[in-house]
Amino acid sequence: MNRTLLFLLLTAVGLTGCARRAANPSTADAVTRPPPAAARERDATAPPASDDTEQALAALRAAPIYFTLDSSSLPPEAGDELTRVAQALRQRSVAKVTVSGHTCELGTTEYNIALGQRRAASVRAYLMRLGVEPERVSVVSYGEERPADVDAPAKNRRAEFSFRLPEQAHAGEL
Repeated sequence: MNRTLLFLLLTAVGLTGCARRAANPSTADAVTRPPPAAARERDATAPPASDDTEQALAALRAAPIYFTLDSSSLPPEAGDELTRVAQALRQRSVAKVTVSGHTCELGTTEYNIALGQRRAASVRAYLMRLGVEPERVSVVSYGEERPADVDAPAKNRRAEFSFRLPEQAHAGEL
């Protein structure tokens, strides 16, 4: 038993000592410095740097699509925003979008989940008609669970967009 305790103690001390190794200053700078722009242009297969990712996603911002009470039909004013979103997605072939459907607090939980799903699906169908590939658009329904404004039910009857690039999916974002 004493040998086992001594072994565990030595192992713990050895592992703690390894964790405190100092980084080599010459290699630490190389890791934190981004590669020059020319190097990024030469290697088009490399994933974009975080600045490039932020710029690509900044162009993919979209306003929510608001629905009328108890409806999943797209309002006429949604056409311009969805056309802009579809064009931006077609220009960025690796970007994907999740459309989330939301409802106000009226109705049962089951009904609201189904209505949110129909709202998100109608947005997805419209984007597909505009030329966005189906595998790039996913849908989810939150029903009444994520209100935009508890004091304004009309703002809760919406579909929202979450854009992502492949490297974000691997990093656990979205």
